[in-house]
Amino acid sequence: MVPQSIQTTNRNRIARIAAFIYGVICYVIFFATFLYAIGFIGNFVVPKSIDSAPIIPLGQALLVNVGLLGLFGLQHSAMARQEFKNWWTTIVPKPTERSTYVLFSSLCLITLFYFWQPLGITIWHVENPVFRNLLFASFGFGWLLVLVTTFLINHFDLFGLRQVYLYLRGKEYTALKFVTPGPYQYVRHPLYVGWFFAFWSTPTMTLAHFVFAVITTVYILVAIQLEERDLIQVHGKDYVEYRRHVPMLIPFRFRGARRLVK
Repeated sequence: MVPQSIQTTNRNRIARIAAFIYGVICYVIFFATFLYAIGFIGNFVVPKSIDSAPIIPLGQALLVNVGLLGLFGLQHSAMARQEFKNWWTTIVPKPTERSTYVLFSSLCLITLFYFWQPLGITIWHVENPVFRNLLFASFGFGWLLVLVTTFLINHFDLFGLRQVYLYLRGKEYTALKFVTPGPYQYVRHPLYVGWFFAFWSTPTMTLAHFVFAVITTVYILVAIQLEERDLIQVHGKDYVEYRRHVPMLIPFRFRGARRLVK
């Protein structure tokens, strides 16, 4: 008969391995979704994009799209709040909480991609090749800024891999210190700046794309207020001081921000 201590050790090892595999799967789903989103918004490669041919009446399509964006916004914000996390981790293991958040966000985006309804009306169309190329370059810059920014603040922690890896190794999770690397010296939310470039930089702005860009912009501006409230709770006066010196999204008010925690 196997001693109880060995059985417990084996169960713990299996749980750690399972959590790590789950975290990796969630990350792979996220990254595939991220790549699809580039094609979806940029109208290339993917089978169905933001501006595919309309298939249902305009009013009905508009309601569907607003509902899909609302679903994503509700999930993305609600699950990110500390109050929700405190309750949620009584159901899911704490090391997999972030991976589960990433998975749910990805599933909401996949749902949006699948059910999105193009609207078929053009608001502007840029024909000049120089300006078209500038807009395409701005689009690419936005996605690159988003990706680079995640690595500056620890990409693997942001998407749950660090948590499950530490759990696999039997180590306690330690929260990241508050730092302001690179573009964080100039704006508090360079990741969101990247999203704005990605969402608004297009030579052909259709009504569907415009609705997407407007609603996501409003969502981001609201989400920033909620996120900064949480950041103040976590980092206290360090973040208050940082917020006092560094503008939110537009760097023109830059007044000599400094790295607050090294």
